[in-house]
Amino acid sequence: MELSIKNLTKVYGKKAVLNNISLTMSNGIVGILAPNGAGKTTLLNILSTVSTPSSGNVYLNRRDIFKMGEKYRNIIGYLPQNFGVYPSFTCEKFLTYFGVLKGISKQHIDYKIDELLEIVSLKDVKKKKIKTLSDGMKRRMGIAQALLNDPKILILDEPTASLDPNERIKFRDFLIEISKSKLIILSTHIVSDLESTATNLVFIKNGQLLSHITPEEVLKELEGKVFEVTTNLDELKELKKKYLVSHNINRKNGIAVRIIGEKPNNKGVIVEPNLEDAYIYHYKYL
Repeated sequence: MELSIKNLTKVYGKKAVLNNISLTMSNGIVGILAPNGAGKTTLLNILSTVSTPSSGNVYLNRRDIFKMGEKYRNIIGYLPQNFGVYPSFTCEKFLTYFGVLKGISKQHIDYKIDELLEIVSLKDVKKKKIKTLSDGMKRRMGIAQALLNDPKILILDEPTASLDPNERIKFRDFLIEISKSKLIILSTHIVSDLESTATNLVFIKNGQLLSHITPEEVLKELEGKVFEVTTNLDELKELKKKYLVSHNINRKNGIAVRIIGEKPNNKGVIVEPNLEDAYIYHYKYL
């Protein structure tokens, strides 16, 4: 399974939200890391054919996805960032409705609903109306509908928003399990979700592709460039003026500060970089 993006551009008015993006993705989990307004949701809308590009193409195994039409949509699952629900539907009726829209047989829908509600930990609310569910439970319903047709390409925009830590861990484990036979495109602001799952990372800034790289490669770029120094609140303010600070943690003996770049005032020790450091570094310097 190979999804190729070629010279993709999307213009709204006079602004290019996506600007000449080209990359190729295959089975595994591709994490998209980008600040708000970078164009990642626009990209996902195009990949799911909700939106069309101003120019450029997207190919699935060398076939244009927009010319494939229904044949392409039958093999994708999509969870948009703003996922609407029918509040008066029960969970079972809601998934049945989406299953019919996806062309799944009634017999298979019934089996699939039970399987997916188990995966997203909603089996005990199968007969409850969606309006009675919490925001996190509604998000899990969205995940379930995206998986109904056992998609070959799964496109997820902020799937773990509103999920508690245990739910996120369970969902991440599930994605890893199914990713060997699927292409999963995952956009999230929760960096730890990508740190534990992604096989490749895509960095986008101002509608342009910064890099398409493995997590191992991006962390290797920062080896020897991340330092930790313990300081106090007053010194922290000065450090932030002089250095690129990725993170700080309040501890009993002071504030532990992670600094990217040069060693601060000959203090601190080199520490192992993480994906949050890489995110800060990419959007500051690249």
